[in-house]
Amino acid sequence: MKGKSQQGYLWVYNRPKSDVLFEWRVSRARAGPEEFLKNFRGKLQTDGYGAYESLAKQRSDLTLVGCWAHVRRGFHEALAETKLAAWFVGQIGQLYAVEKKLRAQKAGPALRAAMRAWQSQPLLNRLHRAMELIRRKTLPQGLLGRAIDYTLKRWEALTQFITDGFLEIDNNLVENSIRPSALGKRNWMFIGHPEAGERSAVIYTLLGSCRRHAINPFHYLKDLFTRLPAALITEIRQFTPRAWAGTKTGQFCLANGGVNG
Repeated sequence: MKGKSQQGYLWVYNRPKSDVLFEWRVSRARAGPEEFLKNFRGKLQTDGYGAYESLAKQRSDLTLVGCWAHVRRGFHEALAETKLAAWFVGQIGQLYAVEKKLRAQKAGPALRAAMRAWQSQPLLNRLHRAMELIRRKTLPQGLLGRAIDYTLKRWEALTQFITDGFLEIDNNLVENSIRPSALGKRNWMFIGHPEAGERSAVIYTLLGSCRRHAINPFHYLKDLFTRLPAALITEIRQFTPRAWAGTKTGQFCLANGGVNG
């Protein structure tokens, strides 16, 4: 409407070990991910945003996977209210210590699943028992009570990573992709027009994917703008940052995997 501003949103999707995609929407309603993910089947890792949870409930071909970084954040905030939260923060820290060891070993999916079953599952069992016990003694509207309720409500999604070594413990790949745009948003708060928002999403997608694949964005964009005008429509896929990085290193392969949102 003339003379008034309207909010817009960047929805971010990620395929592990592949590119990042930013999508521009003028709403945070479920219609956004519902349309984008209509042809996707598999495991969807997200934060606790209700739009994703509502979508997953109505689709048997989507399995929701939770994010322990968001769980940890809630208990960390509860430290200001009670020392009891420190125990939970420590236990979650041990879950992350297992993941750190797996990354250091460059473990594959099978080893990740085995190590998690051996070391992480007992931690989860202990966490669940403690939450159930303390929940009865904690004010539900307190910071600790809210952190516990948030976690228990999403327990099935939060434990998916144990048996599937392809999954991550959290959604931080997407969070890290969002961070550069979030840190600078005060400098580009106004888009001007919804179509400009869509073009911004394309630029964010290219630059975010370059960052993911450790590509120099100047070299990538220079090559892209040089060769793309003469390319055939059937050749477009080779210009994605992941494909471009692969051809430059001789290690190109087609992407496969789940989607984070």
